[in-house]
Amino acid sequence: MNMIKVPIKRLYGTDDIPLPAYMTPHSSGMDICAAVKENVVIQPLDKAIIPAGFAIALPVGYEAQIRPRSGLAIKHGIGILNAPGTIDADYRGEVKIIIINLCKYSFEIKRGDRIAQMVIQPVVTACWEEVSELPDSERMDGGFGHTGI
Repeated sequence: MNMIKVPIKRLYGTDDIPLPAYMTPHSSGMDICAAVKENVVIQPLDKAIIPAGFAIALPVGYEAQIRPRSGLAIKHGIGILNAPGTIDADYRGEVKIIIINLCKYSFEIKRGDRIAQMVIQPVVTACWEEVSELPDSERMDGGFGHTGI
């Protein structure tokens, strides 16, 4: 297993909020907790930006992806609006999570609730090579639903 050191800074009195943490020995994502000052109620089909109470300095060549928690998704219809959200290596601001309530009932987020997960990934940078024709493939331009149901 590869490991990198990532500087992390707690923001504005969040000593009571756990830092992102792996919940099992083989988890790929770290759970992120809500650093809300007061409970936030998200109405059905509404969204909210939830502060996480920390900032990070990822090494160049890495990104952090913010993903939904499967338990919140299946039990409460809670997701991440821009999943996966991306934190770039040069971003130093507070990590915030865009939560959406896709259920028909309101959902309350309390301080310290585990609301998302964060996965650290290496980044590959592309360099475009403009060509007049692309090489053939078996699929060619077959798009949505081209393989059937």
